[in-house]
Amino acid sequence: MSLNFSSNFNKWTRDLLHVIYPQNCLICKHEFNQSKLAICPICASELAYTHFEDYMEATNLDKLFWGRVNLEGTYALLRFKQQSSTQQILHELKYKDNPEIGKHFGKEIGTKLKSIAKFSDVDALIPVPLHPKKEFIRGYNQAEVICKGIAESSGTRLRKDLLKRISFTESQTRKGKSSRWENMQNRFKIQGTTNTALKHLLIVDDVVTTGSTLETCVRILQEEFPKAKISIAVLAVAE
Repeated sequence: MSLNFSSNFNKWTRDLLHVIYPQNCLICKHEFNQSKLAICPICASELAYTHFEDYMEATNLDKLFWGRVNLEGTYALLRFKQQSSTQQILHELKYKDNPEIGKHFGKEIGTKLKSIAKFSDVDALIPVPLHPKKEFIRGYNQAEVICKGIAESSGTRLRKDLLKRISFTESQTRKGKSSRWENMQNRFKIQGTTNTALKHLLIVDDVVTTGSTLETCVRILQEEFPKAKISIAVLAVAE
């Protein structure tokens, strides 16, 4: 009898909490049944995962940086194309004041990276920095939010103190590859003291298209940490 009462009480409690604090999908915002999931089953079924963790051969993200910079590894969780669920996720993260969606997928990235040998010794997560003005307008740096999720699920330390953006740049969305590269020159610098032994740096961003921003960050960090391995992880890679 007492067990039955306890079970009913727990159910009533969950139902009451659901009324007071309804569970809304981080993507579509529709309410769904209480769950540990932050995304409803419909949106989850539409996610375009890369499954890079299962690849034995080079991925399209690996190939994007061939002949440009030397990387230990690259990883992207989702594939990006126009009018897709991934585009909606990125829009929510960057323009709809939804940092929780970045942290949610950051946790997924961290879990995936633990299964990939080449990322096993990463000892610093470095978010691609925003200019302070843009971060103030947005309220947060989306790359840092993703890093926090990765750190939570992987236990790797977040180091947002190493790299700084020193110049405000207009949106890269409508620029071509060469224009993006020119636009990113002299936009970042090492800040503060870097007198620390780091073996493997993981640079994190939300989406990669031409790779110009990440290439610039990699080059600066390679100059400062010539003995360290450097890898890249992003939420999404453009197809």
